[in-house]
Amino acid sequence: MGAQWKAKPKEAAANARGKIFGRLVKEIMVCARNGADPDMNPKLRLAIHQAKKASMPKDTLERAIKKGAGLSGETVNFERATYEGFAPHQVPLIVECLTDNINRTVAEIRVLFRKGQMGASGSVAWDFDYVGLIEASTDSDADPELAAIEAGAQDFEPDEEGSTLFITEPTDLDAVCRALPEQGFTVNSAKLGYRPKNPVSGLSPEQMEEVEAFLEAIDSHDDVQNVYVGLSA
Repeated sequence: MGAQWKAKPKEAAANARGKIFGRLVKEIMVCARNGADPDMNPKLRLAIHQAKKASMPKDTLERAIKKGAGLSGETVNFERATYEGFAPHQVPLIVECLTDNINRTVAEIRVLFRKGQMGASGSVAWDFDYVGLIEASTDSDADPELAAIEAGAQDFEPDEEGSTLFITEPTDLDAVCRALPEQGFTVNSAKLGYRPKNPVSGLSPEQMEEVEAFLEAIDSHDDVQNVYVGLSA
């Protein structure tokens, strides 16, 4: 499954664009609280990079930055919230949300967890590493192992879609993003997130269907930004 669960291509294609833009706008607004200048704000710089990769219109991007930085006269407050627990068949997951109403979000996420098990803070986080996650691709025969070493990444692994996932220390994320292009890789996305230490394997096709249905329901919630799952591909 990789570090972050993704909807199947068929479902993803149906409504991905609006969902991706909505999530990116929220992320940009939160990051812009610490300043509207991406050169001085590494988190905002990464969020802008992802927005451009997703072909977000320039005016949408600029509006999100201004709103988040308080330059538009509008007051928007999003809070980060993280929920932990298990999907069916004891598959651990961490769900990251951005919400303007924490009470509503926790109530709705609790309902979605009924087919699994919602846990307390820390109940599954111990089974994940908090790391920098960089998805990058290359049009050349650039060696991902050499690129990882030269760019300062901790590790790398092939992605299901033919690209490479580079894993970094959280504090090295921005530096590795800047270094990878020099090694022949184009950065497609970069974020801080969770990587499972002991992913669950050996589920039957029927059990996998149950887990997938559960994850799709979680992922489709408007306040959910990322879903990290301890599940082998």
